[in-house]
Amino acid sequence: MHRHARATTALTFGLLLAACARQQVVQPSAAHQGEASYRALDDTQMAHYQLALGSTSSGAAPIEHPAPAYPSALLARCPPPVSLRALLIVGTGGKVDEVRVQPAPGVAGAFADAVRAAALQWRFEPLQISRWAADANGGTHAVETVAKPFSLPYEFHFACHDGKPQTGSSADLPGP
Repeated sequence: MHRHARATTALTFGLLLAACARQQVVQPSAAHQGEASYRALDDTQMAHYQLALGSTSSGAAPIEHPAPAYPSALLARCPPPVSLRALLIVGTGGKVDEVRVQPAPGVAGAFADAVRAAALQWRFEPLQISRWAADANGGTHAVETVAKPFSLPYEFHFACHDGKPQTGSSADLPGP
């Protein structure tokens, strides 16, 4: 009997090893991730401040510009790439006060919502317009500096590659 018990134990151990060898190891699937990209657009039709002789402007550069999050409700579908244009209206303090997203045919509102949510977090250096004057010694000095509101057009991109969505906008690219 002792030999039979050893043989049974060896057989059981062998079967367990065989079962382990055939067992598939299932790796958990990676969660879909979304990234955003964006770029500033040159808009020749935009109104610009006319600077008087002796005036200069400074600022209007992005300080904080987080990319939009890919809409989580669309991650599983991984739809075709989407590009949206938006006009960011920036107040005198450099905070984005309003985001006007241009409608795009066949584009889910979730992408526009993602653009708005991200852009409303953006901050810019305030646009400063300074008026300079010459003094009696031939030097110059600022007579007046005023913060002005401004607007900038941007394009935001959302794409899905190999099951991983990617997004972005034009603020990450160097300006003209």
